[in-house]
Amino acid sequence: MGQSSPLYRTAIEELGSVFDRIDDAEVERAVAAIAEAKSTVVFGGGRERLQIMGFAMRLYHMGVPVAVEGDMTTPPVGPGDLFLVTVGPGEISTALALIGVAREAGAKVLVITAQPEGRAPKLADQVLHLPAQTMADDHGPARSSVLPMGSLYEGALFVLFEVMILKLRDRLGATPDAMRARHTNLE
Repeated sequence: MGQSSPLYRTAIEELGSVFDRIDDAEVERAVAAIAEAKSTVVFGGGRERLQIMGFAMRLYHMGVPVAVEGDMTTPPVGPGDLFLVTVGPGEISTALALIGVAREAGAKVLVITAQPEGRAPKLADQVLHLPAQTMADDHGPARSSVLPMGSLYEGALFVLFEVMILKLRDRLGATPDAMRARHTNLE
């Protein structure tokens, strides 16, 4: 058996350091916002979209009313609903536009970001700061990760979302059997 590269250990240590710096009270508030919302619509761009789609799938498995923005079956949002956006670099034009639409319709906006001073978080009702490198700071002296571009943030999103599911599962009393019963049989 060959020896593994130290890059694996470095990447895992970098992910761990993100969660050494996260404010768990912000995570708890985000979990509460999802639990209390009439329905939740999620949005992310690029690879962040892949992570938040996986999160939406787990919310669905728990019986939480959820949709992914851009799907043909996405309902309109309004008062009592939550628009959950991941925008690691603090702004992308699509997120800014959609946040404006959701706010105008009366939905609450929760932004997860690595750049809490960005334009998108400033438009949000609630912000969850995920302190990880994104494409906003992946070059020059600010670079902090061996992983390319926004990969540290995207990997941290996966871990964050899995922990949020555990917290929501406990809050909502979702059982593994009930979650499994909602899993598709079309795979």
